[in-house]
Amino acid sequence: MTIVAAHPVGDPFEAIGDGTRREILRQLSDGDKAVHEIAAALPISRPAVSRHLKLLKNAGLVAEYADGNRRIYHLEDEGLQVVQAYLERVWGEAAVRFRLLAENTASHAPQ
Repeated sequence: MTIVAAHPVGDPFEAIGDGTRREILRQLSDGDKAVHEIAAALPISRPAVSRHLKLLKNAGLVAEYADGNRRIYHLEDEGLQVVQAYLERVWGEAAVRFRLLAENTASHAPQ
């Protein structure tokens, strides 16, 4: 088995902004899949699936390895962790601001 390393050059948020690419990620969350397996579950052509996979790979969200003449794709943990950390940071900061606003509003409410 030959592993083809992914070096992110694309924006992961741009990559997950498309519903088809999110569906591909969902499929890969069930396990590694070849392009033809992914394409069989989608209403688009195999070449279109390959283009979506290339974009996901460039964003560091998936990686591939060769199995004979087939390319097998899987989720790339590091890329997904970058997205998760960003969302946790943004939502965490928003939650802190919301709590401070709520506490400030409650302490200044008329009695």
